Formats: sequence, C-alpha cells, structure tokens
Amino acid sequence: MKKLMVIALSLFVVLAGVFASGQGDKQSGTTQQKGTVYIPLISKGFQHQFWQAVKKGAENAARDLGVQITFEGPESESQVDKQIEMLQTALGKNPKALGIAALDSKAVIPLLVQAQAKKIPVIAFDSGVDSDIPLTTVSTDNIVAAGVAADKLAAAIGYKGKVAILVHDQTSRTGIDRRDGFLKRMKEKYPDIQVLEPQYGGGDHLKSTEIAKAVINGNPDLKGYFGANEGSAIGIVNAVKELKMEGKIVVVGYDSGKLQLDAIRSGLMLGAVQQNPVLMGYKTVEAAVKALKGETLPKRIDSGYVWADKSNLDTPEVKNVIYE
Repeated sequence: MKKLMVIALSLFVVLAGVFASGQGDKQSGTTQQKGTVYIPLISKGFQHQFWQAVKKGAENAARDLGVQITFEGPESESQVDKQIEMLQTALGKNPKALGIAALDSKAVIPLLVQAQAKKIPVIAFDSGVDSDIPLTTVSTDNIVAAGVAADKLAAAIGYKGKVAILVHDQTSRTGIDRRDGFLKRMKEKYPDIQVLEPQYGGGDHLKSTEIAKAVINGNPDLKGYFGANEGSAIGIVNAVKELKMEGKIVVVGYDSGKLQLDAIRSGLMLGAVQQNPVLMGYKTVEAAVKALKGETLPKRIDSGYVWADKSNLDTPEVKNVIYE
C-alpha cells in the first residue's frame, strides 16, 4: 500500500510541476544567484556523517568549478515521499543540472522524466535509478564491496555457522546491491554458512538496534552480523553491547562515523567497507559541470572503496576516506 502511495505522490507532483512550470520560471531569479550555474543535490538523508562528507566534497567542487549548489535530504532514509517533494521543489527552480541519490530507484523516475523534458542534465550519486535518464552514476561498486564484507566475515567465523544481515532498505540501489552482493558471495563461496533472511531498519540506528536484538535473541547460535550502512552497523553494535554479546558475534559494517571507528578500535567490530564520500560529492558536481559543457560521460563513475580494520585504520589509504 505504501508503495502505491509513493507512486501516486510521484504522479501528483509531476502533474503539479506541469502546471507550476511557468511560475517556476518566474521564481528562478529570486532563488538563485543571478548569472551563476545552479545545481541542487538531493541526497538520501542528512543525519549520517556519511552525507555530511558527501556534502563537503560537493562544496569543494562547487568552489573549484565556480558553480552554486544546494545539498539537502530527508531526515530519515525511509522518507521516500519527502525526498520526492524535495526533488519537485528543486525542479521548480529550473536548475542548470541536478544531482539525485534516490531512496527509491523507481519512484523518482516520473520526476526525472520531467527534468529530461526541461533538458536538465541529471547525475545520480550513491544510488542509481532504474532508468537511462541519469547521464552517469557516481557510486561505489556496492556489489563487489559487499562481497568483500562477506569474505571478511566468513574468514572470521571459520567459514561455517549462521550469520545475519541488516540492510537500510530494499528500494534504493545501495540497499539492493549491498544485500545482493553479500548474499551472492556467501552462496557462491561458503556453502557451510547459513545466512538468515535479510532484515530492514530504514538506516535508523534505533530501529536497527531493536531489529538486531530480536534476531540475536532468536538465534543464540548466531556467529556473525553484517550491517549494510552506517545506521544499520551502529544498530548491530548497540544490540551486541546491550545484550552483552561482545566477543561472541563478529560484526562487519559499511561506512565510517565516530561510533563505528570506535567499535573497530575497541574490537567490538571486525571492520567495515569504507567508501569515499568526499570524492563522491566532488565527482557528482564535476560530472554535472562536464555535462553542461557538452562532454560525454561514462555511464558509471566509480568513487572507490577500501576495507578498514584495526590493522590499517591509521594508514594514509584509510585515513583519506574515513570520517567522524
């Protein structure tokens, strides 16, 4: 039912955009600095340090390339309807280009069709969409990176036993690819490891904590747990601590943030896949500017990743991409 409501909202705002397009033209001069290239970036959220790092990279690029950007996202990564409203508002300002990290890889498509009709180049970042409208997608190869997380977890539990996976959502490309990358690697390489049915916590660490506690309590023989983003991983760490299961469950995460880094240093978490959010933000704005110059972009720009654990946390390779 929620999915239908989101799609209905998408169609509504598209129609609203059609009727409001003329007004949007009138408003563009008051919302943008006159004579500048305006590029709004709509992220999946704003609450995690990850998104603040992406914003920092985008601002660096804006300064270097002489363009104006805005960076905003909903309070929760489960607020698909809120993100759609933000996207509609951004389109109403008639930007020169647009960046989007979609919470739902399908629900945003009607609005991207509207952008295409206005000849506004669209750059996807972090999460792609199920459409060819974005000229490129700037992201980590999440399927490959999640496979590395599976390898690390498998080795840590001796290649056999029961593990669980907690994902932020099942609608964004990052949620889908990290879940599928982890499951695929486990199925292909580790037949003696049983992976429980994935659970979804909306990227919220409080909700993720409750889910992880329920899974651990229901599976006393659980050996490992994978959290597919910052909020999911923190939720698992909190659950392990609250249930006093430190040292009994191997935890593997994704992204940085002070709580995760502290957990790695203390041994509570084995390690985590580290994306490069600053580079991701920079490359997104850079790609938008290149598109406006008429340059042809590759369909995908890899912003990279590294595996971080206690052994390499303070090396230059890792320190350059982690954030607190």
